[in-house]
Amino acid sequence: MNRALLNIDYTNDFVAAKGALTCGEPGQRIENRIVEITEAFIHAGDFVVFAIDLHQAADPFHPETKLFPPHNLEGTEGRKLFGKLHDTYERHRDVKNIYWMDKTRYSAFAGTDLDLQLRARNITELHLVGVCTDICVLHTAVDAYNKGFDIIVHEDAVASFDQEGHRWALRHFTGSLGAKVITKGDI
Repeated sequence: MNRALLNIDYTNDFVAAKGALTCGEPGQRIENRIVEITEAFIHAGDFVVFAIDLHQAADPFHPETKLFPPHNLEGTEGRKLFGKLHDTYERHRDVKNIYWMDKTRYSAFAGTDLDLQLRARNITELHLVGVCTDICVLHTAVDAYNKGFDIIVHEDAVASFDQEGHRWALRHFTGSLGAKVITKGDI
């Protein structure tokens, strides 16, 4: 079975203490685990996707403009990967199995070529890490389910600014999407 890692929105704006839409400490606590999982997938030769939110300032046509403060704006420090994950990406960015993908909606599948990239590589199993558990990770998981992928969510590598939403999403992954929710040691 071919597998891929989807590393979702682990950026300064979503994780750093002064990020524009930060999940704060819950997101910061998973930094080492996200890096560990990412490195393991890179070294195994698996497909590693960085699915990163991209916005334009004051875009009147984007639905999030009404919901959230400006975040992950093109060309800003807020859009860069957070902490050690940034360093990991920079060290490996030219490796052929790494794919950076801009996304403009919650789901990494919405309006992107992600499905084509995965199908071209015969990938059937998706591992999800990143933020926010109950928004972008959840919407990506729902689309992956609808497209027939097997889904693995790394519980110790997802976080949200809404702890109730985080817990609900973890239950939803298993109860409604048939996903496996795993922790360290289960890669």
